[in-house]
Amino acid sequence: MPSGRGEEETSIASRGIFLPLAAFVVLVDQLTKALAQFFLSPGISHPVLPPIFHLTLVENRGIAFGFFQGGDKILFVVITVSILVLAVIGFRTSPERVRNHLGIGLILGGALGNWVDRIRIGAVVDFLGFWIWPVFNLADTAITVGVGIFLLRFLFLRHAS
Repeated sequence: MPSGRGEEETSIASRGIFLPLAAFVVLVDQLTKALAQFFLSPGISHPVLPPIFHLTLVENRGIAFGFFQGGDKILFVVITVSILVLAVIGFRTSPERVRNHLGIGLILGGALGNWVDRIRIGAVVDFLGFWIWPVFNLADTAITVGVGIFLLRFLFLRHAS
């Protein structure tokens, strides 16, 4: 007969998978943004792989693709609530649902990374530019990959953990 304590500790550790991933995303995102702010001048494009990839420091006061510019206060509230909801979902998700934890960790980390920018400077720091896409950052990439994990999971792997 298993002791309740060992199972509880395992369960808590398993549920915590999304938190270290989210923290790692925030750390790497904030580090790369700090480097971009230190080395790049706002609005000046620095070709890395012309014409495909360039570095351009931009402050985005809206959300994805610059939508909702000027809605700072309402965006902050919506994003804060979304972060809290994601954290609750992460803690309530079964430990066996590893893909869900990966997706939640990436989305939560990306949302937190951009949220920190909004607190720190009132805008999101973007700096990665591909010629076919608006300028973005690593937090945006984490959110996109996390959402992609959920899309694949729900479209093709519905019964897999």
